[in-house]
Amino acid sequence: MNPFVIAGTSPDKPATIIAETGERMSYTQLADRAARIATVLRASGLDRGDHIAFMLKNGLEFHPICWGAWLAGLYFTPISTHLKAEEVAHIILDSGAQCVIAEPVFQDVVLQARDVTGPATARWFMTRAAASPFEALDDAVAAASPMQSAGDSAIGADMLYSSGTTGQPKGILPSLEKKRDDADPLSKLFEKLYGFSDKTIYLTPAPLYHGSPLKFSMAVHRFGGTNVILSKFDAARSLAAIGDFSVTHSQWVPTMLHRLSRLPEEVKQGYDLSSHQVAIHAAAPCPPELKQQMIDWWGPIIHEFYAGSEAVGLTAITSEEWLQRPGSVGRAVLGVVHIVDEEGKELLPGETGHIYFSDGPQVTYHNDPQKTAAATLPNGWFTLGDMGWLDEDGYLFLSDRKDFMIITGGVNVYPKEIEDALIMHPQVRDVAVFGLSDEEFGEAIWAVVQPERLCEVDHSQLEEKLREYCRARLSPIKTPRVFDFVETLPRMDNGKLYKTALRRSYLGAGART
Repeated sequence: MNPFVIAGTSPDKPATIIAETGERMSYTQLADRAARIATVLRASGLDRGDHIAFMLKNGLEFHPICWGAWLAGLYFTPISTHLKAEEVAHIILDSGAQCVIAEPVFQDVVLQARDVTGPATARWFMTRAAASPFEALDDAVAAASPMQSAGDSAIGADMLYSSGTTGQPKGILPSLEKKRDDADPLSKLFEKLYGFSDKTIYLTPAPLYHGSPLKFSMAVHRFGGTNVILSKFDAARSLAAIGDFSVTHSQWVPTMLHRLSRLPEEVKQGYDLSSHQVAIHAAAPCPPELKQQMIDWWGPIIHEFYAGSEAVGLTAITSEEWLQRPGSVGRAVLGVVHIVDEEGKELLPGETGHIYFSDGPQVTYHNDPQKTAAATLPNGWFTLGDMGWLDEDGYLFLSDRKDFMIITGGVNVYPKEIEDALIMHPQVRDVAVFGLSDEEFGEAIWAVVQPERLCEVDHSQLEEKLREYCRARLSPIKTPRVFDFVETLPRMDNGKLYKTALRRSYLGAGART
C-alpha cells in the first residue's frame, strides 16, 4: 500500500510523531500535503523521471515532500544538512535537480549554492515565508489542488548520494518502475524479517536524509504504521521515546549503541522498554563486545543487516543466530553473496576477499560510468567496496573496507579489529585506526582516540594504558605504534567515519600532533 490508501482507511491515525514535542501528522494530513506538493512539482514543468533535491532537518515537513515526489513520478534526493555550499551545489548540479526545497535555517547555504549552480534549476523553494529568489512552498501548496494521479502511471524513487567518506559523493540511480506498483520489494522484506505491519511504531533517532532511516520510515508509511522521529539523537531521550510512545521497532548505528551502553545504570533502568520488540542496527560494523552488552540488556530482540545505499543486496542476522556466530552480519536475504580475489575468482569459505552481490536489484552511479564499471565484474556482480569472508553455512563476516587495509611488516591488518578492541576501553569515546607510511614496516598503525573527557586526560598515561589494553587482546603487530588524542572525530550521523579525510590530515606526520 501507500499513505494515500491508508488515509482512506485510517484517516486520523498518526503517520509521524516528533518525539521531543509530541507534534504529529495524521495520514489524512500527510496524504493531502503530499498530493498538493505533487501538483506543485508537476505544474513546475517536471515530468516523470525528472529530479528534485531538498535540505531539511528531521521534522513533519520531510515525508510529504518524499511522497509528493513519489506520486509525481520523480527522483528525489535529500541533502545532508551538514554539507557546505560547494557540496550542496555539486549534488544539485550532478543530479540535474530542477527544483530545490530547503528550510529557512538553510537559506544562506542554499543561496550560496545557487550562486554556484546559476540558472540550471527551475524553481527554488523555502518551506515557509521566503524572499526572492525563493518561493514559499507553503503558499504554493495552499493554492494547489491535491493530485490524484500523475496521469502516466508513474511512481518516483529516491536517488541517494553516497556518503563521500572515500571521495566525492556519487548519486545512486535506481530504475523507475514502468507502471504503478505499490508492492515495494524492501517493504516485503521488512515484513518478513522484522514483522512490519500497521501496528508498527518505529523510532528513528538518525537523520532522515540517510538511506536506511529514509527507506525504513517510508516502508512504515506503506504499512500504515507510525514513525516516531527524534529531531536529534540523544541517548536518554531515545529511551524515553520508547516508553512515551510505546515504540515497537527501532533502528540504530553502533555509535548510538555505544552511547546508550555508557549511560549510568540507574538511567538505563529508569525507562519503560516493555513495548520494544525489534531493535535493528546497521551502517557500520558493531564491535562484538558492545553487541553482546546490548543483547544482555535488551534481550534477543537485536537484529543486524549489512547493505548499502545501492541496495543491490542485503544480509541479515537475528540475535539467536549472532550468539552462535559472534561477529557475523548474517546470510543473504536479498541477492547472493560472493567472496572473490583480486582477479575476480570466487574464494572458498573462510578465505578473505572482496564482497560482491549478484541476483539483486541493478543500479548505476549517476554520471559516473567509471565508478559503476569499477564496482562491477564482467558477470554483473556488484561490490560496495568491503572485504570479508563466508563460513561454511553462508554467514558473512566483515573484515574492513579495501581502502582501509594496512600492510605492516608484510602482514595484512584490518583496522576494524583494532577499533573494536579500543572502543570498549572505558576511557575511549570514539576511535579511528589507519596506516601511515613507515620506512621500516611499510606502514605504521596509528590510532586517533577521542577520550571520554579529553581535558581531564594525561595523554602519556592513557597512551600506555591503551597500548597495554591492545597487547592483552591483539597480536603485537596489531598494537598501534602511535596514539593521538583529539576532541572529536569526524563521524557522520549515520555512524560512518570520514576516515579518508582524517588519514589525509595526518599524511607526512613524523610524530603525534
